[in-house]
Amino acid sequence: MTDGAVTEAARVLIAADKFKGSLTAVQVAERVTAGLRRAVPGVEVETLPVADGGDGTVAAAVAAGFERREVRVTGPVGEPVTAAFAFRDGTAVVEMAEASGLQLLPAGTFAALTATTYGSGELLKAALDAGARSIVFGVGGSATTDGGAGMLAALGAVFLDADGEPVGPGGGALASLASADLSGIDPRFADVDFVLASDVDNPLTGPKGCAAVYGPQKGASPEDVATLDAALGHYAQVLEKAIGPKAAELAASPGAGGAGGIGYGALLLGASFRPGIELMLEVLGFAPALERATLVITGEGSLDEQTLHGKAPAGVAAAARAAGKPVVAVCGRLLLSQEALQSAGIRKAYPLTELEPDPAKSIPNAGPLLERVAENIAAEVL
Repeated sequence: MTDGAVTEAARVLIAADKFKGSLTAVQVAERVTAGLRRAVPGVEVETLPVADGGDGTVAAAVAAGFERREVRVTGPVGEPVTAAFAFRDGTAVVEMAEASGLQLLPAGTFAALTATTYGSGELLKAALDAGARSIVFGVGGSATTDGGAGMLAALGAVFLDADGEPVGPGGGALASLASADLSGIDPRFADVDFVLASDVDNPLTGPKGCAAVYGPQKGASPEDVATLDAALGHYAQVLEKAIGPKAAELAASPGAGGAGGIGYGALLLGASFRPGIELMLEVLGFAPALERATLVITGEGSLDEQTLHGKAPAGVAAAARAAGKPVVAVCGRLLLSQEALQSAGIRKAYPLTELEPDPAKSIPNAGPLLERVAENIAAEVL
């Protein structure tokens, strides 16, 4: 690049995440492509929608050539829902939000104390039934804070109260847990390469635990947060009696607090923890696509402080910088300084708010605005 422009025959790689609430990652790629081609009709464009393990992960895998498989499972408040996972050549990409996500709750309602991950366990079982030898388990966007107890129960674990009855659904019910037995868990997990993909490294409990940090986003009041944190601490203690000190070690491990503690459940199943975007870039085949590109366009709805901590654009930019490829970003709104962008490996960001400052107008019109932004990128960079 000289004076900010690509000098050789340009080949653009669009590797952006969703604009939450307005455009999927696939739609972002389509709109940016349309804008670039309007400005430079012959430009070569390759699209690789990305995700960091949270909601949108299965869609990104399907866009990269995986097969979409659907299954009926138990939703976060007990009603049946249709959830999907992605499958290719013995590898399954499973997204807990498909079965236990916040988006599955009725509009305006939360179930902070009672939402269950049971359906996520059913989804993992469906992946095993499909013949998966390797499972990428993306966690994020959850409605739940049950420490993965529902998921483990769906896979054969038994959690009983003092009367010998199964404990109820959700994190709140774990306060009554008296005994845990993991011996009945599906034995196929022992032979599967199981990887927990998450963009958070929180432990299970405490001030940085899943209840304290993410509970309020799921409708938990300060009292609910205290209840959930205590119940999850008790759950880990009961598990320690059942399986030994490993239960406490895993509760303190990075990633245990992912998606309301389902990360803890995954670690108990033997999963290894990896940053979601790093793992997803591997699964999606990002490296060869990057090699072919002369310019990378990444982005997400809000480029902010959180972006720098393991979100998709930061992962894309880091990989591109390592390969010596220039990166620009598109976003709905920009809350990072130019200095922060540069240190993340992003040369410039193009927010929709520059064209339409009113979010009430920019969010519903994100598609057309994004095409105009892409035309601006083409004018400046190509």
